[in-house]
Amino acid sequence: MKQLEYLLSDEAATIALGDALAKVLLQQSNQQQAQQSLIVYLNGDLGAGKTTLTRGFVRGMGHIGNVKSPTYTLVEPYELPPWQVYHFDLYRLSDPEELEYMGIRDYFADHCCCFIEWPEKGTGLLANADIIINMAYQDEQRIIDLQAHSVRGDGVLQQLEQTNC
Repeated sequence: MKQLEYLLSDEAATIALGDALAKVLLQQSNQQQAQQSLIVYLNGDLGAGKTTLTRGFVRGMGHIGNVKSPTYTLVEPYELPPWQVYHFDLYRLSDPEELEYMGIRDYFADHCCCFIEWPEKGTGLLANADIIINMAYQDEQRIIDLQAHSVRGDGVLQQLEQTNC
């Protein structure tokens, strides 16, 4: 399975990587004339850039306007026809069963992209990740490690690498 690593110098570079990921997904769906779900787990300390990367993705999918962190709401939905993008932040989740009550399985349909911060808080109830992104500080920069965990994720990362972002 494909693995990519990037050294991102600032917030703009993090947003640009999220945007590039969205462009790959849009290009693939146009080629296949179908929408396949994409599940992305985001790992990293507070302030590592998880929401910033997701902001770049959401805007790259066509959203105009604010992209806020779902820290208190657990999920922020973005209707970007024909796609639905869901940004989850499970940091404040006290019990994974709360996800069952909110109908978590409904979020993983074919036309949905889910970016999930703190996925370990939902162990056992989340769909398997297509891509796991690990983010860490390196001085003033960020190291971003993207790992494919499915055939779908492998195809996305293969194409992302070709974009030279």
